[in-house]
Amino acid sequence: MGNAIEILDQGFACLVDNMGVIDAEYFISLIKRDDFDYTVWQREYFDKLKSGEFAAKASAYADSHPYTGKAQIL
Repeated sequence: MGNAIEILDQGFACLVDNMGVIDAEYFISLIKRDDFDYTVWQREYFDKLKSGEFAAKASAYADSHPYTGKAQIL
């Protein structure tokens, strides 16, 4: 695990790679503006899933989105 600057840099790079610069900046501004609490949102979202639903969705996503990136061991 890297320091805070490295993690922020990697996170922003991930957003830009997947969303583009404009949408990545917009995403960050929405989170900051709304005082978004990811932990609360995550708990509310995942508590609504039925037993086994998360695993099924994760497997389906993994099957339809094979990893093609450049993994690095940190």
